[in-house]
Amino acid sequence: MNLLNVKNLSVLIEQKLLIENLSFELARGEKLCVLGPNGAGKTVLLRALLRLVPYRGEITWAPDVRIGYVPQKLEADRHLPLTYNDLFEAKCKTINVPTKNTVEIAQSVGLTKEMLETPVGHLSSGQFQRGLIGFALIGQPDVLLLDEPTASIDEPGEEHIYELIGRLQNQFNLASIMVSHDLTFVSRYATTVLCLNRRSLCIGSPQVALSPEVLKNLYGEAYSYYHHTHC
Repeated sequence: MNLLNVKNLSVLIEQKLLIENLSFELARGEKLCVLGPNGAGKTVLLRALLRLVPYRGEITWAPDVRIGYVPQKLEADRHLPLTYNDLFEAKCKTINVPTKNTVEIAQSVGLTKEMLETPVGHLSSGQFQRGLIGFALIGQPDVLLLDEPTASIDEPGEEHIYELIGRLQNQFNLASIMVSHDLTFVSRYATTVLCLNRRSLCIGSPQVALSPEVLKNLYGEAYSYYHHTHC
Protein backbone atom coordinates (compact mmCIF):
# COMPACT_ATOMS: atom_id res chain seq x y z
CA MET A 1 0.00 0.00 0.00
CA ASN A 2 1.27 3.47 -0.87
CA LEU A 3 1.98 6.00 1.86
CA LEU A 4 0.33 8.70 -0.24
CA ASN A 5 -1.99 8.98 -3.22
CA VAL A 6 -2.65 12.35 -4.83
CA LYS A 7 -5.29 12.60 -7.53
CA ASN A 8 -6.32 15.63 -9.57
CA LEU A 9 -4.94 18.10 -7.02
CA SER A 10 -5.58 21.78 -7.73
CA VAL A 11 -4.81 24.73 -5.46
CA LEU A 12 -6.39 28.14 -5.98
CA ILE A 13 -5.30 30.99 -3.67
CA GLU A 14 -6.60 34.54 -4.05
CA GLN A 15 -8.05 33.67 -7.44
CA LYS A 16 -4.65 32.47 -8.67
CA LEU A 17 -4.30 28.87 -9.84
CA LEU A 18 -1.02 27.65 -8.33
CA ILE A 19 -1.32 23.90 -8.94
CA GLU A 20 -3.50 22.34 -11.60
CA ASN A 21 -4.69 18.75 -11.88
CA LEU A 22 -1.65 17.09 -10.29
CA SER A 23 -1.58 13.34 -9.63
CA PHE A 24 1.20 11.17 -8.19
CA GLU A 25 1.89 8.44 -5.62
CA LEU A 26 4.49 7.89 -2.92
CA ALA A 27 5.53 4.38 -1.90
CA ARG A 28 7.11 3.42 1.41
CA GLY A 29 10.82 4.25 1.37
CA GLU A 30 10.53 6.23 -1.87
CA LYS A 31 12.63 9.40 -2.22
CA LEU A 32 10.66 11.87 -4.31
CA CYS A 33 12.30 15.18 -5.26
CA VAL A 34 10.28 18.10 -6.60
CA LEU A 35 11.95 20.42 -9.11
CA GLY A 36 10.70 23.57 -10.74
CA PRO A 37 11.32 27.28 -11.27
CA ASN A 38 10.31 29.97 -8.77
CA GLY A 39 6.54 30.22 -8.52
CA ALA A 40 6.00 26.69 -9.83
CA GLY A 41 3.92 25.66 -6.80
CA LYS A 42 6.52 23.53 -5.01
CA THR A 43 6.05 24.96 -1.51
CA VAL A 44 2.29 25.19 -2.07
CA LEU A 45 2.30 21.46 -2.84
CA LEU A 46 3.88 20.62 0.51
CA ARG A 47 1.45 22.92 2.32
CA ALA A 48 -1.47 21.24 0.56
CA LEU A 49 -0.18 17.79 1.57
CA LEU A 50 -0.12 19.05 5.17
CA ARG A 51 -3.65 20.43 4.67
CA LEU A 52 -2.50 23.96 5.46
CA VAL A 53 -4.10 25.49 2.34
CA PRO A 54 -7.47 24.81 0.68
CA TYR A 55 -7.39 22.49 -2.30
CA ARG A 56 -9.53 20.51 -4.71
CA GLY A 57 -8.93 16.86 -5.57
CA GLU A 58 -7.86 13.96 -3.38
CA ILE A 59 -4.96 13.69 -0.93
CA THR A 60 -5.02 10.28 0.74
CA TRP A 61 -2.39 9.36 3.33
CA ALA A 62 -2.08 5.81 4.61
CA PRO A 63 -3.88 5.23 7.93
CA ASP A 64 -1.77 6.22 10.96
CA VAL A 65 0.99 7.68 8.78
CA ARG A 66 3.47 9.81 10.73
CA ILE A 67 4.76 12.91 8.94
CA GLY A 68 7.84 15.01 9.74
CA TYR A 69 8.14 18.47 8.20
CA VAL A 70 11.27 20.58 7.65
CA PRO A 71 10.38 24.11 6.46
CA GLN A 72 12.48 26.10 4.04
CA LYS A 73 13.50 28.72 6.55
CA LEU A 74 12.70 29.92 10.06
CA GLU A 75 13.99 33.14 11.53
CA ALA A 76 15.15 32.69 15.13
CA ASP A 77 15.28 35.70 17.43
CA ARG A 78 18.77 35.90 18.94
CA HIS A 79 17.23 37.07 22.21
CA LEU A 80 14.86 34.11 22.43
CA PRO A 81 16.03 31.91 25.36
CA LEU A 82 14.69 28.65 23.86
CA THR A 83 17.13 25.85 23.07
CA TYR A 84 16.65 22.70 21.01
CA ASN A 85 16.57 20.80 24.30
CA ASP A 86 13.47 22.85 25.16
CA LEU A 87 11.89 22.36 21.74
CA PHE A 88 12.61 18.63 21.58
CA GLU A 89 11.17 18.11 25.08
CA ALA A 90 8.06 20.15 24.25
CA LYS A 91 7.35 18.09 21.13
CA CYS A 92 7.85 14.82 23.01
CA LYS A 93 5.29 15.91 25.59
CA THR A 94 2.86 17.10 22.91
CA ILE A 95 2.88 13.81 20.98
CA ASN A 96 3.44 11.67 24.07
CA VAL A 97 6.75 9.98 23.27
CA PRO A 98 9.67 9.37 25.68
CA THR A 99 12.14 12.25 25.86
CA LYS A 100 15.03 9.74 26.03
CA ASN A 101 14.54 9.16 22.29
CA THR A 102 15.85 12.67 21.58
CA VAL A 103 19.37 11.64 22.61
CA GLU A 104 19.66 9.22 19.69
CA ILE A 105 18.00 11.72 17.34
CA ALA A 106 20.42 14.48 18.34
CA GLN A 107 23.35 12.15 17.72
CA SER A 108 21.95 11.07 14.35
CA VAL A 109 21.78 14.68 13.08
CA GLY A 110 25.12 15.72 14.58
CA LEU A 111 23.90 17.98 17.39
CA THR A 112 26.31 18.08 20.31
CA LYS A 113 25.29 18.64 23.94
CA GLU A 114 26.60 22.19 23.66
CA MET A 115 24.49 22.88 20.56
CA LEU A 116 21.39 21.47 22.26
CA GLU A 117 21.91 23.84 25.20
CA THR A 118 22.63 26.94 23.07
CA PRO A 119 19.74 29.38 22.41
CA VAL A 120 18.54 28.65 18.87
CA GLY A 121 19.16 32.24 17.76
CA HIS A 122 22.87 31.82 18.49
CA LEU A 123 23.37 28.67 16.41
CA SER A 124 24.91 28.77 12.95
CA SER A 125 22.62 28.26 9.96
CA GLY A 126 23.86 24.69 9.55
CA GLN A 127 23.41 23.85 13.22
CA PHE A 128 19.94 25.41 13.25
CA GLN A 129 18.93 23.39 10.19
CA ARG A 130 20.22 20.17 11.75
CA GLY A 131 18.00 20.97 14.71
CA LEU A 132 14.96 21.40 12.46
CA ILE A 133 15.64 18.01 10.90
CA GLY A 134 16.03 16.45 14.34
CA PHE A 135 12.77 18.07 15.47
CA ALA A 136 11.02 16.54 12.44
CA LEU A 137 12.39 13.07 13.32
CA ILE A 138 10.79 13.03 16.78
CA GLY A 139 7.93 10.56 16.79
CA GLN A 140 9.53 8.20 14.26
CA PRO A 141 7.92 9.55 11.07
CA ASP A 142 7.28 7.35 8.06
CA VAL A 143 7.83 10.25 5.69
CA LEU A 144 9.69 13.56 5.72
CA LEU A 145 8.50 16.63 3.83
CA LEU A 146 11.46 18.95 3.23
CA ASP A 147 11.15 22.37 1.62
CA GLU A 148 14.58 23.36 0.28
CA PRO A 149 16.23 22.51 3.61
CA THR A 150 19.55 24.13 2.63
CA ALA A 151 18.14 27.43 1.33
CA SER A 152 19.83 29.55 4.04
CA ILE A 153 23.12 27.61 4.19
CA ASP A 154 26.43 28.25 2.41
CA GLU A 155 27.73 25.77 -0.16
CA PRO A 156 30.01 23.67 2.10
CA GLY A 157 27.28 23.45 4.74
CA GLU A 158 24.73 22.62 2.07
CA GLU A 159 26.71 19.53 1.05
CA HIS A 160 26.85 18.34 4.68
CA ILE A 161 23.09 18.77 5.14
CA TYR A 162 22.31 16.87 1.94
CA GLU A 163 24.61 14.04 2.96
CA LEU A 164 22.92 13.99 6.38
CA ILE A 165 19.46 13.76 4.81
CA GLY A 166 20.53 10.96 2.51
CA ARG A 167 22.03 9.01 5.42
CA LEU A 168 18.95 9.46 7.61
CA GLN A 169 16.65 8.30 4.83
CA ASN A 170 18.64 5.08 4.52
CA GLN A 171 19.12 4.64 8.28
CA PHE A 172 15.43 4.97 9.16
CA ASN A 173 13.97 3.77 5.82
CA LEU A 174 12.14 7.08 5.44
CA ALA A 175 10.05 8.02 2.48
CA SER A 176 10.51 11.67 1.58
CA ILE A 177 9.16 14.46 -0.56
CA MET A 178 11.84 17.11 -0.94
CA VAL A 179 11.77 20.40 -2.78
CA SER A 180 15.33 20.99 -3.97
CA HIS A 181 17.22 23.25 -6.33
CA ASP A 182 20.35 21.07 -6.25
CA LEU A 183 20.26 18.80 -9.29
CA THR A 184 23.42 17.01 -8.19
CA PHE A 185 21.76 15.95 -4.95
CA VAL A 186 18.62 14.94 -6.85
CA SER A 187 20.62 12.77 -9.25
CA ARG A 188 22.38 11.04 -6.34
CA TYR A 189 19.61 10.47 -3.84
CA ALA A 190 16.19 10.64 -5.49
CA THR A 191 14.41 7.51 -6.65
CA THR A 192 11.70 9.58 -8.36
CA VAL A 193 11.63 13.17 -9.62
CA LEU A 194 8.54 15.33 -10.11
CA CYS A 195 9.13 18.24 -12.49
CA LEU A 196 6.48 20.78 -11.54
CA ASN A 197 5.48 24.08 -13.10
CA ARG A 198 1.92 24.40 -11.85
CA ARG A 199 1.24 21.19 -13.79
CA SER A 200 3.31 18.02 -13.77
CA LEU A 201 5.70 18.24 -16.72
CA CYS A 202 7.39 14.95 -15.96
CA ILE A 203 7.53 12.35 -13.23
CA GLY A 204 10.03 9.53 -13.42
CA SER A 205 13.53 8.38 -12.58
CA PRO A 206 16.35 10.94 -12.24
CA GLN A 207 17.79 9.65 -15.51
CA VAL A 208 14.57 10.60 -17.30
CA ALA A 209 13.62 13.76 -15.41
CA LEU A 210 17.11 15.30 -15.49
CA SER A 211 17.55 14.90 -19.23
CA PRO A 212 18.43 18.12 -21.11
CA GLU A 213 15.10 18.03 -22.95
CA VAL A 214 13.00 17.82 -19.78
CA LEU A 215 15.05 20.46 -17.95
CA LYS A 216 14.77 22.86 -20.89
CA ASN A 217 11.02 22.32 -20.94
CA LEU A 218 10.85 22.86 -17.17
CA TYR A 219 13.03 25.95 -16.86
CA GLY A 220 12.51 27.41 -20.32
CA GLU A 221 16.20 27.41 -21.23
CA ALA A 222 19.18 25.12 -21.59
CA TYR A 223 19.97 23.80 -18.12
CA SER A 224 22.84 21.58 -17.01
CA TYR A 225 24.54 20.56 -13.80
CA TYR A 226 27.80 19.09 -12.60
CA HIS A 227 27.51 15.55 -11.27
CA HIS A 228 29.93 15.01 -8.37
CA THR A 229 31.54 11.59 -8.28
CA HIS A 230 31.86 11.47 -4.49
CA CYS A 231 29.01 10.54 -2.13
